Amino acid sequence: MPAATTFLKRQKEMKRQEKQRAKAERRLQKKLAKQAGNDVLAGMDFSENDSAAEGLSGISESDPQN
Repeated sequence: MPAATTFLKRQKEMKRQEKQRAKAERRLQKKLAKQAGNDVLAGMDFSENDSAAEGLSGISESDPQN
């Protein structure tokens, strides 16, 4: 029976290590995605050329026809 428990322990340890690797990979992918998102936002210009705000500037809330 000791050989069977050794085998089970080894299988359990291998599964634990595989889960750790998968978790580390997910963390890395999440980190890279976050950095990529920040890079996209950093490249955008939010100054005076906001087309959405310009398009809505002529619409008044009190005007029911617009």
